[in-house]
Amino acid sequence: MVVHQHRRRYGHGAATAVIVAVVLTAAGCGGGTDDEPPADGAAAVRGAADTLTRAGSARARTAMEMATGGTRVTIRGEGGVDFRNRMGQLLVMLPADVTGKPGHRPITELLAPGALYMKNRGAGVPADKWVRVDTTTLSDGNLVTGGATDPLAAAELLRGAEAVTYVGETELAGTKVRHYRGTTDIGRAARSASPQVRGALEAAAKGFSKDAVPFDAYLDEEGRLRKVRHRFSYENNGAIDVFSTTLLYGFGTPVTVVLPASGDIYAGKIAE
Repeated sequence: MVVHQHRRRYGHGAATAVIVAVVLTAAGCGGGTDDEPPADGAAAVRGAADTLTRAGSARARTAMEMATGGTRVTIRGEGGVDFRNRMGQLLVMLPADVTGKPGHRPITELLAPGALYMKNRGAGVPADKWVRVDTTTLSDGNLVTGGATDPLAAAELLRGAEAVTYVGETELAGTKVRHYRGTTDIGRAARSASPQVRGALEAAAKGFSKDAVPFDAYLDEEGRLRKVRHRFSYENNGAIDVFSTTLLYGFGTPVTVVLPASGDIYAGKIAE
């Protein structure tokens, strides 16, 4: 996973080299039913981040998928998010063909306002050290660079939702959910985002080849975001689509995130 900490701005090639793959979890993705659409589904989708803040915290699973060199690669993550304090922790699993080493250890990622911390990220970084990346300097705002979309950012991105249509009611892991489809504008989302996420989304609005991001969102009866799938587009010797899926469950589960001390953060040059 390549993250150029020493650069102010990342090119599309660097970002896409860091990522790979999204798993489109099939569970709960069935077609809609003939139920009546809610009164204002667009407002519910745009307010997903606020609803999660009220929920407090949740467990999360992430998946990222991209086809590269004729091969489809998938990165998976699992952890928890504290939506009130804007913090999270994920254990990200890299497939063997990303590193060339089948025994590569999972990468621990800590999510904080404006920052991404990674441990076991390789590329010459000592095993006991963390790498800190300022997400406001990444051309994608860390929507894909870390191999997992920050679940908070995934929800905040929906603040720019437009052309929202109601697909229907379905079931996701035993929970009834309402399925919505539309596009979200990254720039519009950034302008409406909470202060802790705004800088990263502003960077993403400048870095992606398209401001409009197609999405599928699934909200439960309490309006909580249970699943969201985004399709991000890059231009790097041709169009590259990256699919990111976030699943949320176990709402209210305590999530504790302890950021590393300054002495535990690697200060050397990060290998390309």
